[in-house]
Amino acid sequence: MKKTSAKEYAAILRSDFYGFIERSFYELNPDTSFKDNWHIEVLAYELEQVRLGETKRLIINVPPRSLKSHCASIAFPAWVLGHAPSAQIICVSYAQDLSDKLASDCRTLMMSPMYKNTFPTRLSSLRPALNELTTTRRGFRMATSVGGVLTGRGADILIIDDPLKPDEALSEVERKKVNDWHDHTLITRLNDKREGRIILIMQRLHQDDLTGHVLEKEDWRVVRFPAIAEEDELHEINMPFGGVRRVVRRAGEALHPEREPLDVLQEIRLTQGEYNFAGQYQQAPAPCGGGMVKSEWFRTFSLEESNLQFQTILQSWDTANKPGELSDFSVCTTWGIIGKHLYLLHVYRKRVDYPELKRAVREQADAF
Repeated sequence: MKKTSAKEYAAILRSDFYGFIERSFYELNPDTSFKDNWHIEVLAYELEQVRLGETKRLIINVPPRSLKSHCASIAFPAWVLGHAPSAQIICVSYAQDLSDKLASDCRTLMMSPMYKNTFPTRLSSLRPALNELTTTRRGFRMATSVGGVLTGRGADILIIDDPLKPDEALSEVERKKVNDWHDHTLITRLNDKREGRIILIMQRLHQDDLTGHVLEKEDWRVVRFPAIAEEDELHEINMPFGGVRRVVRRAGEALHPEREPLDVLQEIRLTQGEYNFAGQYQQAPAPCGGGMVKSEWFRTFSLEESNLQFQTILQSWDTANKPGELSDFSVCTTWGIIGKHLYLLHVYRKRVDYPELKRAVREQADAF
């Protein structure tokens, strides 16, 4: 077999964004194994459609640690500037520290021998500032955070990578701040409102996060990757040198089993709780007040002050039988019934083995 020359290899990297993603990963993480998966090929194809101008508005919703920032905020700006050194790109994240870290990695990549052997694009300084990586052709990758000042600046491509911190997602004030900044500041920065492109790549955190907000206003191309497939999926991946590869993902299968198999995802689900897991991992945020069962239907009462006379008291058990830290809890709820009204009187929740569980069942029965 003929050995690929350096010139031929550079030509392959210039033509295959997925190959460039993998090679740039090793450039930045030389001691870490690149865990290949079909969803990264889909990301590469969808991002390349943005570069080519075929997609003007792209949303990618993926679970944490799915290589989204490497693909969209590090490799993609370098790839775009490699092909178009005068392109203007603004990259946004929820915090300036995060924006600077992504910019630092992109700078390291663009100054690497690998990149210089692949593309003629060069940065204009030997030590360019993180907030703006400028090429010798006056193109740039600008890094800012949500709320940052962009007066007088414009871009051909806007990349929004995780605009909202997970621990602020329940704050209506924080969500509104992000959504308003997008509407009134960020999208006004497109150089050409018809041809300008926007990429929003994030994990879902709330129904009214930025993904939910923009989808209420206009049509976007949406690529959604739940950590555990909710139904059978068919993904068609257009290969850079011709042909189509088809990937079938069955309901119940993990997105990336080599990195996070189902047992790991189930542990995360138990730790995070259903509400957070539904958003961050399944990309399907539930309403804060509940979907079929709404929080406003529930009221509180004082057992001591109410003097309620219950017609029936019942207990419902959901049992486990191991006491380990990763085991499920055994839970007993005690309910009082008056007509069509149910009163929650007590909740027992503990990790116990089988003998202690038997004692707990008797104790809870005796208590009521």
